[in-house]
Amino acid sequence: MVTVGYLDSASSEPLHPAARETLLAALERGYADPRRLHGPGRDARLLLDNARAVVAECLQVRPDEVTFTSSGTDAVHRGLLGLRRPGSVVSRTAVEHSCVLHAVRWADAAGTVVPVDREGRVDPAGFAGAAGVVAVQAANHEVGTVQPVQAVAEAAGGVPVFVDACAAMGRLPLPTGWDALAGSAHKWGGPAGVGVLVVRKGARWVNPFPHDDRADERASGFENVPAALAAAAALRAVVEERDEVAARQRALVDRIRAGAAAVPDVEVVGDPDDRLPHLVTFSCLYVDGEAVVTELDRRGFGVASGSACTTSTLTPSHVLEAMGVLTHGNVRVSLTRDTTDADVDAFLRVLPEVVEELRARVGL
Repeated sequence: MVTVGYLDSASSEPLHPAARETLLAALERGYADPRRLHGPGRDARLLLDNARAVVAECLQVRPDEVTFTSSGTDAVHRGLLGLRRPGSVVSRTAVEHSCVLHAVRWADAAGTVVPVDREGRVDPAGFAGAAGVVAVQAANHEVGTVQPVQAVAEAAGGVPVFVDACAAMGRLPLPTGWDALAGSAHKWGGPAGVGVLVVRKGARWVNPFPHDDRADERASGFENVPAALAAAAALRAVVEERDEVAARQRALVDRIRAGAAAVPDVEVVGDPDDRLPHLVTFSCLYVDGEAVVTELDRRGFGVASGSACTTSTLTPSHVLEAMGVLTHGNVRVSLTRDTTDADVDAFLRVLPEVVEELRARVGL
């Protein structure tokens, strides 16, 4: 069971009941190689095709545009680098996820880095005249700000556009104007280890990694058929309940934003309105973010500090630095589908005490 104090769904959402039920059932039927012609293989292929069709319906794309990968990171790397021609560069926003930065560095494809404003939003005009490939996220994974993907695509003037939608997939309708897009199942309540790569029909995409004769041209290896089906079941359930859950989470996040802002010397960051419904980030002056996370955990609340991908490096978040906001004492709170008013009440009672106690330890 997940404790009521788990407020880190942006790292990983607890397994959706629809995913759990489907996964257990699919384990009995989806074990075989879906490329074999015997009965169990055909059964596994049927499950895999069904999973692809469900995801396509939820995302309003074609089933043959959907590929399951080993993770969201793998989907990002394949989607982005597959659009890039040899020798070309990647133009990106300054707040892309670190897996995009790593892919660009690996390919030696650094191009224009387009800055963002204090809310974390890019100006589409910065992509005018872009060359190679454009990388722009659907919504920011740290502060929740939604990006103007369609406007960026129009400004780029026909340059292929890759969208990292890992933070937004299932929670918001997909943007338009992209050529390839990536998502991650555990972000919406599916099993970990399932990524979704969507490549538009007609996009000039070429597999950037060694080919695997036994796999679909966009991925490698043996798909986890039960997990893919469970991911699809969770996505369908999340999309069906999206409006109701998002409205409830927005109201709770508004309360957290107001409560955090009321603590002295705390800055709430990200767009207050055009954002992911479940996520809020704030920074506390004079305290260390990891210390806040540790003290909140001692009181039963699981939150994150900065980017989950940079916390271990002990370096400031490149997202917050690019926004020009306070990077010290950063805390990211992200609600699950089951977070209640009572959970938020308890969190808001504890937060000022934790900040005050940590400041007192250093004589403030």
